[in-house]
Amino acid sequence: MKICVVGAGSIGGLLGVKLYNLGEKVTLIARGPHLEAIRSDGLKLLMSDGTLEVARGIDATDDMSTLGPQDLVILGVKAHQIESIVDDVAGLLGPDSVLLTTQNGIPWWYFQKHGGKYEDTLVRSVDPDGRIAGSINPDHIIGCIAYPAAEITQPGTIHHVEGIRFPIGELDGSESLRAREISDLLSRAGFKSPILADFRSELWLKLWGNLTFNPISALTHSTLVDICRYPLSRRLAERMMSEAQDVAHNLGITFRVSLEKRIQGAEKVGKHKTSMLQDVESGKAMEIDALIGAIAELGELTGTSTPSIDAVYALIKLLDKTVQEEGLFVKGQPVKPKVTEADHAHSSAESPAATG
Repeated sequence: MKICVVGAGSIGGLLGVKLYNLGEKVTLIARGPHLEAIRSDGLKLLMSDGTLEVARGIDATDDMSTLGPQDLVILGVKAHQIESIVDDVAGLLGPDSVLLTTQNGIPWWYFQKHGGKYEDTLVRSVDPDGRIAGSINPDHIIGCIAYPAAEITQPGTIHHVEGIRFPIGELDGSESLRAREISDLLSRAGFKSPILADFRSELWLKLWGNLTFNPISALTHSTLVDICRYPLSRRLAERMMSEAQDVAHNLGITFRVSLEKRIQGAEKVGKHKTSMLQDVESGKAMEIDALIGAIAELGELTGTSTPSIDAVYALIKLLDKTVQEEGLFVKGQPVKPKVTEADHAHSSAESPAATG
């Protein structure tokens, strides 16, 4: 199978290495030092059990326009990065190509093939002018939910933290032949990839945690377990999740686990930095609108109140604006040794004010 992974980051790279080592013809789309490292030494994948896998000789480029139609395109970039590359992505799609979307949050295609009164409604938080929806035929799309946690620890190296589940689903809920083929492909690569008829409900289950833990972690520089074990942040997460659940219910979504169980699941992941926290620590633009802004938008669409989500959305958007406009990153640093009174007195005695 001819496969292109658009965005060979933590999730795209994880999939790319596994599929390449399965014997598939894989091309990775990457850039900068990460691309250079892949071209030089291959893409390294350190699994959570300590196993090291290397995709040596894997094709990698930063120019999609040279590739032509693919059998399978895995869209691994973040939601806010899609619009700028949508024409190139469309160029990878032939008549029978499958586009597997792995983005967190509410996707641009959410109401395509949805049915009901919201059919084809644009989610403007992720597709303001409808450019993505207008450029990509929904017939190509199969949704995919990326449950694994992973991170790029250095250019050309991905560290898998936990998880192997990549459930997929057709937008209309059908179990098609192509969905079975993709499910089988991912299963042979070592992942769990069930086909879900109620795919959007599973999407909300993943989103339920992302819309809360990602912004709270970025704002507080705390890991999942920290947020869950500190009473005030845990209560905030509960309020945000409760509001999101109300929005989802008004869209006909059901949750197969309880709110408390979902928080417990996040707590069990431990000292893991969310992707949004990793972004703010490296000065990258954060994936905000698909995770949080879209929920506020769907709240307005369905007449559902979301005060806690709205407040956190405002704060994280301002942080992202500051990081991007000032060209900075925000990362915790070790506290300097405590200054004693004796040290302070000594410092004061030597200061210009003391000797002038």
